[in-house]
Amino acid sequence: MNKAKLRLVLLILTLSITNLNAQKLKLDSFGKGIFNSVAKDSTWSMKFGLRMQYLTTIGLDADENSHFDFDPNNLKTDTKVRRYRLKFDGFVLSPKLKYKIELGMSNNDTGSANEYTKLGPKLILDAVLKWNFYKNLELWAGQTKLPGNRERVISSANMQLVDRSLLNKEFTLDRDMGFQLRNHHTIGKQFLIREVFAITQGEGRNITTGNVGGQQYTSRVEVLPFGAFTSKGDYSGGDLKREPTQKLSIGATYNHNDRASRQRGSQGSIIEIIIDNDKPEDDVFATTDVNTSFVDFMYKYKGYSAMGEFAYRNADDTKLGSKPVKVGKGYNLATGYLFKNNYEIAARYTQIDYKGVANTTEQYTVGVSKYIVGHALKIQTDLSYTTVDYASKGLQYRIQFEVHF
Repeated sequence: MNKAKLRLVLLILTLSITNLNAQKLKLDSFGKGIFNSVAKDSTWSMKFGLRMQYLTTIGLDADENSHFDFDPNNLKTDTKVRRYRLKFDGFVLSPKLKYKIELGMSNNDTGSANEYTKLGPKLILDAVLKWNFYKNLELWAGQTKLPGNRERVISSANMQLVDRSLLNKEFTLDRDMGFQLRNHHTIGKQFLIREVFAITQGEGRNITTGNVGGQQYTSRVEVLPFGAFTSKGDYSGGDLKREPTQKLSIGATYNHNDRASRQRGSQGSIIEIIIDNDKPEDDVFATTDVNTSFVDFMYKYKGYSAMGEFAYRNADDTKLGSKPVKVGKGYNLATGYLFKNNYEIAARYTQIDYKGVANTTEQYTVGVSKYIVGHALKIQTDLSYTTVDYASKGLQYRIQFEVHF
């Protein structure tokens, strides 16, 4: 069965099952899901949503003298469906037991099939149960995002610029399979504290073969001195809610991946052991402990927003096997202002410093967004300038529209 047929079958099955078993079928407002159904006996619910991003990119590389030749023949263009996803969420038996399922259908989402996914595409992004078993304590079980850098946890549907930064690309913890324990409490009238602890497989999403080494342990603490943001705005790009009072969230994450077998802990290429300095030996992996730390913040007030991140990764052994472990640090700062006509201007600066692997990379990005129906229907465009060791490396222009139901 090809991918197009698989997508159609999944959608038809979902709609059919829901209509047969649900007593109530409610159509929500735009951007809030295609439908929201509840079973006859109220023992389960399901909300189904769909979203898509269509992206066009135009790039230009600098020559060996760091100059740009704007001859049209030198431009690199790329147009694609960047993301196409099906989303399901609801509760089972009780509102205290929730679930979330998200499937990625675009080629960019699924990636290439390989031996570590049993030659199957990586369709599953999220498949997680969330049990609120006592007061504010929640136990999550399944595959979902780890509590890593803030920019990664922000949904790709709710970004301030066209896509995430280089810091996220190089340092993110992304998704993994396992358990998360989450809690939050308030001190006084509004001083909010959140804590998360996770134990996961340590190999990344959808990995079913070649699980080596130990587990991955992640801890995160967040402090919100002025209380919660409107509509979870601390995990949404731009101040679309135009916070009437100042809001600030400061977070810190520490991740330890025991005997990791990938270049970036649970992400990146598998590190295979070299035999006779010639080629790697199949199914024999080099492993080392990898530690990753993040400190970040989000600030919003009356249409103005600012976000910052610092990332740092080290490892016990960086030169082993077929590929080096990528260690170093990164910085990411972004700011923007939303006008009353729902146009936003934004800017971002990112710096990556790897030890012994690559030179200092800096990227400057400016962008303009038009929010037609918030993040559910928007057009975004940005321009990025990249340098390596302060010499010009490349220019990139992007335009993207997002629609989600």
